[in-house]
Amino acid sequence: MSFTPQHPEIRPFTFEFSDAELADLRARIEAARFPEKETVGDQSQGTQLATIKELARYWAKEYDWRKVEAKLKALPHFITEIDGLDIHFIHVRSKHADALPVIVTHGWPGSIVEQLKIVEPLTDPTAHGGDASDAFHVVIPSMPGYGFSGKPTAKGWGPERIAAAWGELMKRLGYTRYVAQGGDWGAVVTDLMGVQEPEGLVGIHTNMPKVIPPAIEEAIVAGNPLPSDVVLANDEEKAAVEQLDFVYRHVYYAYIMGSRPQSLTALADSPVGLAAFMLDHDKASLELITRAFNGVSEGLSRDDVLDNITLFWLTNTAVSAARLYGENTTPFFGAKGVKLPVAVSVFPDELYQAPRSWAEQAYPNLVHYNRLPKGGHFAAWEQPELFVNEVRTGFRPMR
Repeated sequence: MSFTPQHPEIRPFTFEFSDAELADLRARIEAARFPEKETVGDQSQGTQLATIKELARYWAKEYDWRKVEAKLKALPHFITEIDGLDIHFIHVRSKHADALPVIVTHGWPGSIVEQLKIVEPLTDPTAHGGDASDAFHVVIPSMPGYGFSGKPTAKGWGPERIAAAWGELMKRLGYTRYVAQGGDWGAVVTDLMGVQEPEGLVGIHTNMPKVIPPAIEEAIVAGNPLPSDVVLANDEEKAAVEQLDFVYRHVYYAYIMGSRPQSLTALADSPVGLAAFMLDHDKASLELITRAFNGVSEGLSRDDVLDNITLFWLTNTAVSAARLYGENTTPFFGAKGVKLPVAVSVFPDELYQAPRSWAEQAYPNLVHYNRLPKGGHFAAWEQPELFVNEVRTGFRPMR
């Protein structure tokens, strides 16, 4: 991998992966040594052998990285040093003069690949069923340790610092009025931007709302019953508690990445091992991806999945990205104290469905709340049309 710096502050960024690097990837896939089949008939032991074998076959024999590489290269890429670290970002300006700048942040196990489907509809709404008044200038950064951004060499790059860096990035781009959007880690960063209120930020949109009352999250994380003085007001709140309890009992990938990331060296050595680990993020997503490799595409195709994993492999960022889990010092799902206007989109297959009642408590300036009919954790990637409509609608009151 190489890039060409041309300016000391914000400079164009180019990348190139050689045929030799892709040939090495294929050779490693074809030489993979697989474990025995799981001893259960479901996915309770993780990514199933049949799924990873089919993924490996397709990856080695049919998948073409150059297709997504061309899509990436068609967009303008830049890099700039913020607080001692190179930050990579895509920056696409709309042709519409009154476009609203938005910074969109990905999560794990995601990357800038997650947002590729939403760039054109956001920047050129008149060509994608929208009005010129819905236009955005779009900024999509790679988080530290992810993709083409620099890899921190010391501790300290947690979500708060990333949020502050994003504020500096938007200031450096000359945006004096803008909004922010995020899911997964991107939602944490975006909420923290809302707390920090950098100059120019007028509101946020989140598809993984941070609304859990502290007493509830503390009890669930500890595996304890809810405190006696906590009253769940409705079925939405009861369902959310059950969902969160399930999440915290099954996010072992997060615990190992947060505590022992360097022990995941195998992910830098084996592409098939990397894929098996990345697929097992959450129950609904694993089921969706498994269906994709069984020939049923429902929002994510086989190529979508491998585009993202291949970027992780080629940039060797599995371990550097994992370290973010150990840098976080805030409750992942808990309310953070955002006072700015907030738009919330709730997708049915997300890790949990944020109740409106909690959203109203966590975000006193809630301007939009909507429950979608389909879609899950990777909303922009899985359901780009629904996602784009939510972004347009949610940000209209902030224009």
